[in-house]
Amino acid sequence: MKKELSTGFNERQYMNSGEFEVFFYKDMDLSRIVNHSHPYYEMFFFMSGDVSYEVEGIQYDLQYGDYLLIPPGVKHHPIFRSNRETYQRFVLWISDPYYQSMCSWSEDFSYGFNYALEHKHYHFSMDFVVFQDIQSRLLDLLEEIHGNKPFQRLSAELQVHSFLLFLNRITYENLHRIPAVYENVLYLNLCDYINNHLGEDLSLDRLAAFFYASKYHISHVFKDNMGISLHQYIIKKRLQASKNAILSGIPLGELCHQYGFSDYTSFYRAFKKEFGLSPKEFKEQKFLPEGYENYSGN
Repeated sequence: MKKELSTGFNERQYMNSGEFEVFFYKDMDLSRIVNHSHPYYEMFFFMSGDVSYEVEGIQYDLQYGDYLLIPPGVKHHPIFRSNRETYQRFVLWISDPYYQSMCSWSEDFSYGFNYALEHKHYHFSMDFVVFQDIQSRLLDLLEEIHGNKPFQRLSAELQVHSFLLFLNRITYENLHRIPAVYENVLYLNLCDYINNHLGEDLSLDRLAAFFYASKYHISHVFKDNMGISLHQYIIKKRLQASKNAILSGIPLGELCHQYGFSDYTSFYRAFKKEFGLSPKEFKEQKFLPEGYENYSGN
C-alpha cells in the first residue's frame, strides 16, 4: 500500500458526504455493535477476523473474500467471537439519492441490491483472484478521495460507477454458475490450447478473449481442476518442453523465446528452480560420454 489508508473505527451510522464514502478498517480492540440499519446502501468486504455477521436475523460465518450487500433499512451487525485476529474489512457507502441517480442512468447499477432485497439474500463470496482485484480497486478509490490530484472528484465518481458495475457482474456470475460439465470442457480445452501454443501469448487476457470467458472464471475453473494456478501450470509445461528441446540439441539461447520466456535470465531462474540444475548443467549432464560420470580422473 502506497500510504496508510486505514481508518480508526467509529460507530457513526450516518454519512458526512452526500454521495459516497469508503473505509478500510483494521481493529483489534472490538466492542459490541448494536443491531442497526441506515438510510444508505452499504457494501461490506471481509478480509480477516474471528467474526460472524447477522443480517435480518440470519447469521453468516465470514471467510476471506466474503461480501455483504446491505440495502437501506436492513438491520445488521457484526458478532465478535474473539480478539485473536485483527478485524479487517472494506466498507463502501452510497447515499440513496446518489444511488437512484446512477440507476436512472442504467438499471444495471441496481442488479445486486435488487437481488438482495427481493430474495432476502445478502451474503456472497468470491475467489482469491477476484477479491485481490476488489481490494485494489477500493484502495485506488481511497487514494483518489484522499489525494489532491486534478479532476479528483470526477475521477472518484467514475471509479464508484465502475466499481458497482464490476461488483454486480461478480454477483451475477456467482448466481449463474456454469454447470460442472461445461466447466470441465473449458478446463480440457484450456489444457489443449496451452499445450499447443507454449511459445505464444498465454496471458489471462489472451485466453479470456479466445474462449469468450472472464479471466476470473478461467482462473477459478483451472485452479479447481488442476490444484495449481494457471500461471504455474504454464510455466511447468514450458519448462518441461524446453527440457525436451535441450535433449534434441536446440541451442540454449533460442529456447527462452521459443517457449514464451521474456529473456534468458528469467528462463534460467525458472529452470533451475524447477529442476535443481541450470539449463547448461542439465545439457552437460545429459551429453556426457557413457561411463564418464564414474570416471575418477586417475
